[in-house]
Amino acid sequence: MIDKKKLHSTAAKVETAVLVAVSTQKQSAEKTREYLDELAFLATTLGVETVRTFTQNLERADIRTYTGKGKLDEIVTFVTANPVDMIIYDDDLTPSQVRNLEAVFKEIKVIDRSLLILDIFAMRAQTAQAKLQVELAQYQYLYPRLTRMWTHLSRQSGIGVGMRGPGETELETDRRIVKDRIAFLKEKLDKVDRQSMTRRKERDRLVRVALVGYTNVGKSTLMRGLSKADVFAENKLFATVDSTVRKVNMENIPFLLTDTVGFIRKLPTTLIESFKSTLDEVREADILLHVVDIAHASFEEHVDIVNKTLVEIGAADKPTILVFNKIDLYKPAFNNEETEEEPAATPDDILEQLKNSYVADKAEHVVFISAEKKENMDELKNVLFSLVKEKHFSIYPNWLDLGYTAVKSEE
Repeated sequence: MIDKKKLHSTAAKVETAVLVAVSTQKQSAEKTREYLDELAFLATTLGVETVRTFTQNLERADIRTYTGKGKLDEIVTFVTANPVDMIIYDDDLTPSQVRNLEAVFKEIKVIDRSLLILDIFAMRAQTAQAKLQVELAQYQYLYPRLTRMWTHLSRQSGIGVGMRGPGETELETDRRIVKDRIAFLKEKLDKVDRQSMTRRKERDRLVRVALVGYTNVGKSTLMRGLSKADVFAENKLFATVDSTVRKVNMENIPFLLTDTVGFIRKLPTTLIESFKSTLDEVREADILLHVVDIAHASFEEHVDIVNKTLVEIGAADKPTILVFNKIDLYKPAFNNEETEEEPAATPDDILEQLKNSYVADKAEHVVFISAEKKENMDELKNVLFSLVKEKHFSIYPNWLDLGYTAVKSEE
């Protein structure tokens, strides 16, 4: 596991990593480079510096060492000649691959994408529920990968899942300890989930709106803009792990707005299972705000990944507003070859081009905004309010006759 105490120490040296990926028939070289850029961003989120990337074209990843022997020798040569703390693989490694690579790289840590994401979640988790969810996911990841290289669990307090050491070799004892811990965490989470369900039922008569989207698309910034609440936002992956709920009022009609954890390519299955309660906020929402970073080169793939995840958790059939965010960073096609006769496109020009483009037809409700710059937020509020109002009056058909007054947003 990445030592987060070291990462957060100003005096400690920055840990370094080599990234490794394989291009296959299912994943082009171009996609592989893009995925490696995202993997480097994930590493940066934990304070790890990428010093080199290695890629290889194979029909499929090698079942023993992920890459072929020649590429593996190339990586070994590099890490032997340079100070490298860890090797990070862009795909999940099988238990046998982990064992084989640990034997090759000796004291250099071997980490895959899922473990890296789990470490970020562990660092970001703030509430007791999120910490339990992350710990459960870590142990579920660890269980099939226990080898004789793992430090004996009974000798450790507050074990970090990514840690390795010489330790004792009581593998069966380790497996029993991990299995017991998984059972304990599941039982504890079931209790927390029941409490969360009770809280959601208590507010069941209010319209619920959930923000969903790929990680780092600006959901938390949009949450702040809509609710006026002080919600943490940062230009890093998975800045939000805990769901945040705020009451918002539009024209005397209150509703609940929830910021949820971002999705990502190759999201560990154990995380989806562990974050069931958090994802229930999405499942039980009345309206979804699907936020997309329009300035990202792969925004369409991000949309597909989020939509597939929504299908997996049973939340794909809800009224949805597709919110294309970060239009202030979007580079319009007609402005790529700027000349003296053709000045830079204005924000209004960009907005007009987007509204007339094919992406405007991707959903029934599509809005283009910049949450950071507060551009075109009024249009989003109008579309959102029309959906909230429709749902609200289906719950309270006599609302206006009851004499209710405005409810202030809770901060």
